[in-house]
This record gives sequence, structure tokens and C-alpha cells, in this order.
Amino acid sequence: MGKFVKILLLSVCVGFLAVKWTEPTFDAESLKGARVLVTGASTGIGEQLAYHYARFGAQIVITARREKVLQQVAEKCKNLGAQQALYIAADMGNDSDPDKVVDFALERFGGLDYLVLNHIGPVPFGMWEGDVEHVRWLMKVNFFSYVQMAWRALDSLEQSRGSLIIVSSLLGKLSSPFMAPYSSTKSALNGFFGSLFHELSIKKSNVSVTICTLGVIDTETAMAKIGDLTIIPAYPASDAALSIITGGAKRTAEIYYPWLTYIATISKDWFPSVTNFFIQHAIKYDP
Repeated sequence: MGKFVKILLLSVCVGFLAVKWTEPTFDAESLKGARVLVTGASTGIGEQLAYHYARFGAQIVITARREKVLQQVAEKCKNLGAQQALYIAADMGNDSDPDKVVDFALERFGGLDYLVLNHIGPVPFGMWEGDVEHVRWLMKVNFFSYVQMAWRALDSLEQSRGSLIIVSSLLGKLSSPFMAPYSSTKSALNGFFGSLFHELSIKKSNVSVTICTLGVIDTETAMAKIGDLTIIPAYPASDAALSIITGGAKRTAEIYYPWLTYIATISKDWFPSVTNFFIQHAIKYDP
């Protein structure tokens, strides 16, 4: 490796650590009694988000499609220390359900302090073969419903000096083969909520926006699709969830988990050929 490249990588690492050291510290007490709505909370990262918020003593509304599973998660949240743990089943592909969920939380809690948007629709892993309708439906679930819920909750978050937390993905910054519809929805999230962050800052709004860029996480769904196909290590969903929560509580504009996702994000501009080679060879594919 050339001397220049080594110095460049070292500078990035030092800069990243410097930013981390100058961030506000995480105050766990600030989450006690906080009014939180978490979407996609029946499994995976969303479920772990609910459990962590419960341990911090928050008031939680969780939502997903499967009511029986939500009931079980809510019960566990109560046992872990949540001041309240409510649930509402909803399908984010339905035009009215995103508003219904936000209205439910506002009615029960009288407002919101955190809106954590985490849900995703099912995505097949493989070459895209022209299913435009699926892309349109997935965009509705993974993107438009986020925008809809954020707008519905914005006034309440403004009053509470609240936080809007968007769970995105490295694939929203680095396009990957075999995940074209999913990558497109995450790219849309980054673009829209990145713009919203600036607009709210210009207006001196009380609402913070945190966009979370996640790498491969060891959720059951992800491992079933790519667990044996990728050379990229998977990281614990519980740790990812805690990183999301602390970033939102500190009102950090962007978080990366694991931290190597940050290096991967900037590498595409510095070393595009190397990055493209790695992306195309990180997943085993047998045509």
C-alpha cells in the first residue's frame, strides 16, 4: 500500500475518532418516561429497539403486521421495565395505516418524543428481472410510509423537542447487486431525510433527525437470505439497536454501525474501482 494511501486512511480514522470523542455523552436517564414509537418491532432490529427502550424505562408503542407477535414483544417490554408498552398491528403498504399508527401513539401518550422508523417490506435476494410492481410496492412501504409518518408526527415532535430516527442501510449509499429494489428505497430515505435535516436546521426547528447507516446485521431474515452467501461479517442486532438509540438520544445527525460502514461509504469516492470490485465479489453468486 502506498504511503499516501496509508496516510489518507490514518487521517480518516483519526477524524472519525475525533468526531466520536467530541459528541455529547449518552444520558440514559433522558429516556426514562420518554414517549417512543418504534415501527417494524415484531422481530430483528425493531424488536431489540423495543427491549432497549424498555430497559431504559421508556413508554413504548410498537407496531408491525403480526398482532400476536407484537403482543408477546409488548409483554416482554413490560417485564424489562417499560413504563407502558402498547402495540398496534398495521400494514405500511396500506394508505391509511401509517397515519393510524401515529394517531394511536399521540392519543395514548399525548405526544411523542421519539419516532423510530425501522420497518421494511419483504425483498427477494437475486437478480432483478423486471418486476416493476414489486419495486413500486416496496417504495410505498420502505419510503412513502416513512415520509407520511414523519409528517404526521412532526408537530408533536416540535413541541417536545423530539427526535426523528431513520433506520437506513449501507446499501442506500453503496448500491449492491441482487438487492436493487431494497437499495433504491434506502437511497430515497437518505435523500429525503437528509434534505429534511437541513430544512429543519435552517428553520431552527426543535426536531432532530438521525439517519442510521447499518451494515450486515444478524437478524433472522437477513441471515436466511445471505448468511451463507456473503463474506461480510454480520453484527448483533442488539448492538445495532443500542447504537441507534444512543445516536438518537444524542441528536446525532448520522450514525454508522459498525463503524467500518463509514469507511466503506467514503471509499467509493476515493477508490471507486477497488470498491466496485469488492462489492461484486463480496457475495457468492452461481449463475
